[in-house]
Amino acid sequence: MAKKSGIKDLKGFKTKLKKRIVDNPQDHVKDLVRKSATLVEGTIIELLNQPGTGITYQKYQPRREHTASAKGEPPAKDQGILVNSISISVREEKNAVVGKIIASADYAPFLEFGTSKIEKRPFMQPGLERNRPQIKRIFKKGGYVD
Repeated sequence: MAKKSGIKDLKGFKTKLKKRIVDNPQDHVKDLVRKSATLVEGTIIELLNQPGTGITYQKYQPRREHTASAKGEPPAKDQGILVNSISISVREEKNAVVGKIIASADYAPFLEFGTSKIEKRPFMQPGLERNRPQIKRIFKKGGYVD
């Protein structure tokens, strides 16, 4: 006796299938990666625009008062160089679509990871972690994740 097989939820199957069939899959993936990278970029910029809660001290050239971030917090905005250095790049690399969020200020890695003299002030990784669920939803809605 042959066992019958079939699709129990035909409407749901068609919906999932429709999501997976796109005219230009490479461009579709690029769009999903770009949306995700833009989301993370926005969060990083938001984190970098928060006021510091650490020590307040006088800075020079130009003369100003600055409240630093406490250790473990994202860097407090001073002149805006770091926040203005944040950008995204989405491109194809070896049959993959790669999205990058870039902090091009030369001191960005020292703030993110710390040094022997500076406690870390992470902002890139927290920006990604805060958006991980939204990124999963973007790819699920785009038909690339179940």
